[in-house]
Amino acid sequence: MAVLQYRTISNRTVTALSVERDTVFWDRELKGFGVRVYPTGGKLYLAQARGPDGPGGRRRARRITVGRHPVLGAEVARQRAALIIARIKAGEDPVPLPLPAKHHGGPTVAGLATCYLERHVAVRCKPKTQRTVRSVVNRHIVPAQGRLPLAAVERRHVMALHESLCETPAMANMVVATLSHMYGLAGDWEMTPEDCDNPCQAIPANPERKRERFLTDAEFTRLGQVLDEVSGNGSQISAGAVTTIRLLMLTGCRKSEIMTLPWEHVDLDRAEMRIVDGKTGSRTVHLSPSAVGVLEALPRAPGNPWVVPGAKPGKHMTDIDGAWKSIRARAGLVDVRIHDIRHSYASRALALGEGLPIIGRLLGHRQAETTARYAHLDRGAVRKSAERVAVRIAEHIL
Repeated sequence: MAVLQYRTISNRTVTALSVERDTVFWDRELKGFGVRVYPTGGKLYLAQARGPDGPGGRRRARRITVGRHPVLGAEVARQRAALIIARIKAGEDPVPLPLPAKHHGGPTVAGLATCYLERHVAVRCKPKTQRTVRSVVNRHIVPAQGRLPLAAVERRHVMALHESLCETPAMANMVVATLSHMYGLAGDWEMTPEDCDNPCQAIPANPERKRERFLTDAEFTRLGQVLDEVSGNGSQISAGAVTTIRLLMLTGCRKSEIMTLPWEHVDLDRAEMRIVDGKTGSRTVHLSPSAVGVLEALPRAPGNPWVVPGAKPGKHMTDIDGAWKSIRARAGLVDVRIHDIRHSYASRALALGEGLPIIGRLLGHRQAETTARYAHLDRGAVRKSAERVAVRIAEHIL
């Protein structure tokens, strides 16, 4: 909850503001005009007011983001806030978007969103992706631009939406990317005129910090020791969770690929398992003798077709996050996510001299760009290879 404080808002005062927790500073002169300051240094100008009496005499308060400092100066923000406050009090749209006469009517962004979710997302995306995209569309795109005709949305509107999410840069980028994809399909579905440009083009993306964490040899050892310790009788951690983590370490698979693996897709004689409905489609995972040993030692639950059975009869395991938190705490790996095991598998392959194309196949990457994130880890191996080649050639020329 923000702490309310009052002071005169100017460029100098806003620039000097710094906080340890999310705080809103309200202007002394213009009631309802404020600036929200975040511990990260982000600052957003706000306008807040109550509209006319509604049903039952209740007046609804509204808070609108005016702009981001210093992109927007304090005086300009004050002027815009005054207009927004006046419109809210009058019961009008607080931020009216002028539409050229030729752009009135036609399919709206909300209409395109409905088609996008029904005709594309529901048909082509996996359930987890569907939930993510629906959240992006329904929580951000439709509330901000849903009433606008598609041909009326301009680049400045998309920029404003992108900037309003500056405190969540990854989400801001996802919103623009989703809206851009929607416009691309709108043309195929003949929902936009031929001269309608995609307003999301050339919107600069926010920088996103990629988190990388790779287990060392000693950390792999500690993790293995803890898995051995919790495998005994009386442990509160399920055997299914332990099995899943062991297989993640030995295969580099995704968590969902192990937890939804049926026995019918496992061929221990050929040391293979088939991922039929993975994130990037179907692929064959070749099993090491250690992985085969883990699978051979597993008991088969009567009437349950899954390698890792869940708590309910006939179901597979659905969640190991709680077990993982307990296991990583005992191993002293509190900053390690379970997906970091997959990254560590890739880094270990690079350290052993495997090339990026092979690692991409091991991990089931569809695009080479996905595997390329590990390229910087390959420099040591490339350097050693260059040294070996140069030494061999030098024997003949020096």
